[in-house]
Amino acid sequence: MINVACGYYHSVALREDGTLECWGSDEYNQCDQVYKTFECVIDVACGKFHSVALKSDGTLECWGSNDMNQCDSVYKTFTNLVQIACGAYHSIALKDNGTIECWGKNEENQCDPVYKTFTNVIKIACGWDHSVALKLDGTIECWVYNSFNQCKPVYKSFECVIDVACGIFHSVALRDNGTLECWGYNTRNQCDQVYKSFTNIKLPHKDYLLK
Repeated sequence: MINVACGYYHSVALREDGTLECWGSDEYNQCDQVYKTFECVIDVACGKFHSVALKSDGTLECWGSNDMNQCDSVYKTFTNLVQIACGAYHSIALKDNGTIECWGKNEENQCDPVYKTFTNVIKIACGWDHSVALKLDGTIECWVYNSFNQCKPVYKSFECVIDVACGIFHSVALRDNGTLECWGYNTRNQCDQVYKSFTNIKLPHKDYLLK
């Protein structure tokens, strides 16, 4: 196995040969046997009750619950994709030209068209109802659900960012000097100021992790 992803009650694993394994609850077709037909998969991501697979030809496969349009067939029109990420009920995909595609639930503006204005994106991440995009110049875009300060404009002040990740209602950015920025919901100390004391944080090399 070379990659894994977890939803709410299910998990998906990517094999080196580009096929998938899926296990856990199938209450919402999370492990519908259709996944066994997929080939040439290079990445996988999970939402709450759905999953998305990125294929080597830059197209997608999607399966699981579709009650919030998580697997709306619009995804079949997307091409030249290089990254994927899933929120609870929405998904986003990064194209090789640095732009973004988004589909799924939009009741909290998860797919607000503002994402269509973003360019030079190199990394994407999703929280429960919000999404974050890292740009080539080291700045960040965030959209759009903000009930818990997930997209509080403080992120606009961050520079020299090299990676981003999202929790349910908060996000973390890694800067090129090995320090962190954190914003969003803090009722459980998700953004406790202790993170400001961390230094020399580096991204692990993926090849090393696979040894």
